[in-house]
Amino acid sequence: MKSCFFIGHRDTPAEIYGELLRGVENLICDYGVSEFIVGHYGAFDRMAAGAVIEAKKKYSGISLVMLLPYHPGECPIELPEGFDSTFYPPGMERVPRKVAIVRANRYMAEHVEYLLSYAWHPGSNARELTDYALRRGVKVTNLACISL
Repeated sequence: MKSCFFIGHRDTPAEIYGELLRGVENLICDYGVSEFIVGHYGAFDRMAAGAVIEAKKKYSGISLVMLLPYHPGECPIELPEGFDSTFYPPGMERVPRKVAIVRANRYMAEHVEYLLSYAWHPGSNARELTDYALRRGVKVTNLACISL
């Protein structure tokens, strides 16, 4: 199963949604991606989840997974409609809370084949993770480069 993770700025403008949906459909149709993993902490995450939920109506066999940076026993979360499951990366129990989101995101960049991002702000975690994934050989589509 081929997987894609999403990373982007919390304040991503809504205008990129069309590009995001096209990116998801491209990954499904052209690359056979069937698993999409996304966090739940900002505008980009909400739009990414929405794009996958919309694509699921059109394509069968697609799953949407919510990344959990905090242990589900410590910080329970109700699975939003449209999501199929949650994922808590192994070993995160020993990670300090203040770096848990960054570490969970990095774990995903190390374990997926594709990354769909919106990262333009230098020095941001989204930009650093996008660059890190590129160095690791992950196939990255940065929508900030397309929509700027």
